[in-house]
Amino acid sequence: MNDHIDTQCLQASDAAHHLHPFADYSQKHQQISRVIVKGEDIYVWDSEGRRLLDGMAGLWCMNVGYGRKRIADAVHAQMTRLAYYNTFFHTTHPPAVELAAKLVEISPPQFNHVFFAGSGSEGNDTVVRLVRHYWAKQGHPERKIIISRHNAYHGSTMAGASLGGWPSMHQQGDLPLAGIVHIGQPSYLEGGRGKTPEQFGLEAASWLEHKILELGADKVAAFIGEPVQGAGGVIVPPPTYWPEIQRICGKYGVLLVADEVVTGFGRLGHWFGSTYFGIQPDLITFAKGVSSGYVPLGGVLVGDRIAHALMAKGGEFNHGFTYSGHPIGCVAALENIRIIEEENLVAQVRDDTGPYLKQRFEALAQHPLVGDAGAVGFLGGLNLVRHKGATVHDNVPFDRALEVGMLCRAHMFGSGVIVRTIPGDRLLISPPLTMTRAQIDEMIALITTGLDKTLAELKQRGWA
Repeated sequence: MNDHIDTQCLQASDAAHHLHPFADYSQKHQQISRVIVKGEDIYVWDSEGRRLLDGMAGLWCMNVGYGRKRIADAVHAQMTRLAYYNTFFHTTHPPAVELAAKLVEISPPQFNHVFFAGSGSEGNDTVVRLVRHYWAKQGHPERKIIISRHNAYHGSTMAGASLGGWPSMHQQGDLPLAGIVHIGQPSYLEGGRGKTPEQFGLEAASWLEHKILELGADKVAAFIGEPVQGAGGVIVPPPTYWPEIQRICGKYGVLLVADEVVTGFGRLGHWFGSTYFGIQPDLITFAKGVSSGYVPLGGVLVGDRIAHALMAKGGEFNHGFTYSGHPIGCVAALENIRIIEEENLVAQVRDDTGPYLKQRFEALAQHPLVGDAGAVGFLGGLNLVRHKGATVHDNVPFDRALEVGMLCRAHMFGSGVIVRTIPGDRLLISPPLTMTRAQIDEMIALITTGLDKTLAELKQRGWA
């Protein structure tokens, strides 16, 4: 596989010219990039011929897996027919029209309109503009404030990073932008000591009501949340959380926005995670799984409450992107959705492989190094701990300076599986939805090997 690939030359050129996302450039020449050259099914290969099981589906996005010739053929055919045209100035093209109709068909019933963007970040920029434009058209321009959550991730544009709740992002660029505030996240592990999950879910939801009353309901425009917080750590809220959030938003007339960039298109065993949690948002941000990452595409599903009001009030919505509804992205998404439907992946994750993955992944909590492990659909997260306590709230973590999570991730790579680590020594998975039970077993075995190697090294160093 690597006969015609000069790995060292590529790595040197990468170090010389490529500024990577979320990277410390002072360490640029000390961090040698792994060169990925091929993907097939749930696996990728690097330039040295090593095969890796991709437990992160690229970056939460390769829902139908790698190597789908059907998508490539659809993209090629569209490129030769019409490679690009814009959707400005009352112009359209068949792929955008067909995809909009298809998204309406598979989305919850309150959605009959779609606004296209190029990514989830652009989608969440659109959300900010739409929400404030809606309230201005309703005669309430003072309703500008959008409430989000600490540790949420909503993209890395100025508006997306502001909606997100990461201090490390806010420190760069004088963020958040005015009118965006944050409340606590519904992490039972973080704040549920002494409470049942159901009690904590209601308490965490109450923080939204307290914030609305603090700011003034007449000033609050919307609340935005990921059904399951993805990059923040695969934080699954207790079952009482989202119904209570829905009730509070309804009580105060606040718009509810679901960021489904990660949870959309089957990842939780439903087309959208909102359905899994039984909520009815006014807006849904989508990206990633809509095209399984084959071509960049994102956008916003616009609920009837907003769409009908904007149509009735009139006036131009001064917002859009050169690549809104790009024909290549749209045909890739259409073919991707056909594959999901034909292979029955949504129901498969809901009824078969999702419950099996949950069973196998959560059994990892028996490992001496794992303090807790949880999964929903095809998302999972586990915490590495120095000592286990009587409950998950009594676990003793490692000193963060030791970066045990990064050490474990390296051992995972060495064992042949890709996972993600975040601060706090938490490891995450988000595998392709095509994964079979046998492949789930394979992934769990590789993860277990990586944990065993990590534990052995920690003992050797005297850290465990």
